[in-house]
Amino acid sequence: MRTVVEEFSIYLKNNKRKSENTIMSYKRDLNSLIDFLEKNNITSYDKVTSTNINSYVLEMEKLGKSPATIARNISSINTFFRYLLVKGYVKGEPTEFVKAPKVSKKLPSVLSDSEIDRLVMQPNNKDAKGLRDKAMLELLVSTGIRVSELINIEISDVNLQLGYLVCKNEKKDRVIPFGNKVNVALSRYLNEDRVEDAEGDLLFLNCFGKKMSRQGVWKIIKTYAKKAGIEKEITPQMFRHSFGVNKIKSGKSVEEVQEMMGHTDISSTSIYKGM
Repeated sequence: MRTVVEEFSIYLKNNKRKSENTIMSYKRDLNSLIDFLEKNNITSYDKVTSTNINSYVLEMEKLGKSPATIARNISSINTFFRYLLVKGYVKGEPTEFVKAPKVSKKLPSVLSDSEIDRLVMQPNNKDAKGLRDKAMLELLVSTGIRVSELINIEISDVNLQLGYLVCKNEKKDRVIPFGNKVNVALSRYLNEDRVEDAEGDLLFLNCFGKKMSRQGVWKIIKTYAKKAGIEKEITPQMFRHSFGVNKIKSGKSVEEVQEMMGHTDISSTSIYKGM
């Protein structure tokens, strides 16, 4: 049974052009289903009934899985069994009468375009600190990276000529394009009075030439938010949420935004649709 899941994964990659993160999510959901089926002595997909799938849904509920997780699992199983039907592995779809639970999602708070514009205008472009802060803000709002990722960026991770950033992650590096505003801010920062890193290649440094802390970056952001007259309570995730919403609105697919943001679960990205 697991061999067919691998076959399905190749189909998703080659025919549907799904990202690695999306494919891993499908495989995780389907292997969990297989674990349940094998535990109930079902070793062939053509033996699976809607009763089996409903029993699996009940087990997930008993295990305390969230409605969003259960709904995602059902969606994965639906897509998989449609594939099995087309390939002739099964004669019907056991998921036809399985209903996904209603998912009530609290929409994330985001910054408006006006608030973002006011925020990035606050740093003083006439001194080294202001140029650094301007570059950091432009990069955060334009790439959706985490503050923890921002403070670990190295100069060699940035390609100004082609306009992209390589965001290194212990699980998977990702390439994120950026526009002219980021390019200009980074170019000025790198070429005018930047504090040098005596120990390495870090892009952003504090006033003592040392690595910045997350708390330090966040203190800077909150200071500029106050100066910009932004009354809402800004959180670290707000920059990422704003990025996700803006990318979806600009026409990017959920899969493309998931890849840029480094979400392992596509349901984390899907919430931006319709906002």
